[in-house]
Amino acid sequence: MTRTLTPLLAALLLAAAPLSHAAPVAQAAAEAAGPAASAEEKVVYHVNDSDNATAALRNIQNHLNAAPDAKIVVVTHSKGIDFLLSGAADKNGNPYEPTVQALKDKGVGFRVCANTLKGRKIDPSTVIPEASIVPSGVAEIGRLQAREGYVYLKP
Repeated sequence: MTRTLTPLLAALLLAAAPLSHAAPVAQAAAEAAGPAASAEEKVVYHVNDSDNATAALRNIQNHLNAAPDAKIVVVTHSKGIDFLLSGAADKNGNPYEPTVQALKDKGVGFRVCANTLKGRKIDPSTVIPEASIVPSGVAEIGRLQAREGYVYLKP
């Protein structure tokens, strides 16, 4: 009788073994997906050339159309700050400020690099009121990614 039960018991244990591992694996997968699925969407857009500003602003609007609750910050430095200066307009003469204001009203933050202002000898008072000045644009991008969990997009 022992000879009959031993193979049967072994077969039963082998059949049940995948089930005992499946539950923890499935639970771990659900836990891994759970926080990501419910986490706040936070994105930093990097603009270092105002020639890309129109496309960046359009991308941000499209982003908000698809994900209205997304938290978006635009960080600018180098030539990327130019569209956030008073009187700035695109190549067709359309001012940037109304679009920036509309996005600001939807919660988008705009940040300008103080190092760029200093290096290019631009008076900080020329930065439009919708934008704030940060000590360093690249350091701000790094901080947002490392400390606040933002993902990086460069239009």
